Amino acid sequence: MWDRPDTLNRVADFMIACAMLLGLYGALHYLVRLPLFPLREVRLTHAVSLVSRDQLELLIQREVRGNFFTVDLAALRAAFARLPWVRNVSMRRTWPDRLEVTLEEHAPLARWGDSALVNSHGEVFSAAYDGKLPLFIGPADAAKEIAIQHDYFRRALAVIDKVPEQIQLTPRRAWQVRLDDGTTLELGREQIEARLARFVAAYRRTVEPLGRKIEAVDLRYANGFAVRIPELRDERNAPRRRKTLS
Repeated sequence: MWDRPDTLNRVADFMIACAMLLGLYGALHYLVRLPLFPLREVRLTHAVSLVSRDQLELLIQREVRGNFFTVDLAALRAAFARLPWVRNVSMRRTWPDRLEVTLEEHAPLARWGDSALVNSHGEVFSAAYDGKLPLFIGPADAAKEIAIQHDYFRRALAVIDKVPEQIQLTPRRAWQVRLDDGTTLELGREQIEARLARFVAAYRRTVEPLGRKIEAVDLRYANGFAVRIPELRDERNAPRRRKTLS
């Protein structure tokens, strides 16, 4: 090779090019870390209602490090995602000195047992919330399934001015719905939508005219349903008084 000038020239040119690239990379690496490109603003692209301003300001003060070029977007995105009400985070640099952050908040749909919440996508998350929400009870992996059924139950029961306050899916996959008036609907494991539709269709002419508090309605019959009325049960169990002559 040493007696081939063309080859030596090509090798020399290649080494010079590599050295220039390494030098350029080093210069850029040094340049982007200079205080010439400060990150002056972190801006939310739209307002949020459940993530507090104090939480956001504390996170930005604690987690934003570096300048416009060196700020670690992946680490910062993960920090925002850990906030209780944040479902999704996206961000981008905007020249010359701004970082734009878009936060998608969880939309609370229901309570999940006594320790968590369910969002409108049927996902379980943890956050503090003092508003009124229906209660979902079921196996650990059933939150999305219950959320889907809740939407149907809510729309179907609105026809008779009732609201589902608690929906339970038992380990044996049987459905129970407690209404806002305290009535529990036993729907069983099969044909739950058809059974509820039958109840709604018959409610105005059968259950409503009773004018009594309904404890439960068993909809697991083939062609009808059974109504449990606590007042009637108490009347049957009450001791009869003897009539006396005066």
